[in-house]
Amino acid sequence: MTDCYGAKELAASFRTVRKNTIQIAEDLPEEKYDFVAAPEVRSVRRMLAHVAITTGISQELHSSGITSFVGFDFLKFMDRFQTEEAKPRTKAEIVELLRTEGDKYATWLEGLTPEFLAQGITEGDGKTSKSRFERLLGTKEHEMHHRAQLMLIERQLGIVPHLTRQFQERVAQMRTAKA
Repeated sequence: MTDCYGAKELAASFRTVRKNTIQIAEDLPEEKYDFVAAPEVRSVRRMLAHVAITTGISQELHSSGITSFVGFDFLKFMDRFQTEEAKPRTKAEIVELLRTEGDKYATWLEGLTPEFLAQGITEGDGKTSKSRFERLLGTKEHEMHHRAQLMLIERQLGIVPHLTRQFQERVAQMRTAKA
């Protein structure tokens, strides 16, 4: 029996997610990159930077061979992550960061073996475990979470998200073909 969903499929689905995130980053005007939707929410600029660098953090953690988060210094790790996220970047730099980090991560994902993906990682509580595959899938889900926020922000700014525009175009084509 062959694997139904492995490294190559994970990489392909991540590429789709990242492509859509990049489209949102391109659709938003740079003068709106400092927009904050609500108190204690990242600005568009910072959210996009956050999404761009999360994959490198995930890759770094898993490439290290870590098998347990018991005793892991999350605060030190998060401080480094937040410092990188907060670096001033232009829209062009953020779009390029999304591209390069996304390509690097997807290429890395493609090369992972079923054995590596099946390895368990003990959570910080020392009691529960998740497979590397589940944690790596979580990285993609994390980006989708933020992408949903960005799509709502587009709506707040009067921009129809590209996925909605594409759907509307398909529906219009179907209506025309039916008429």
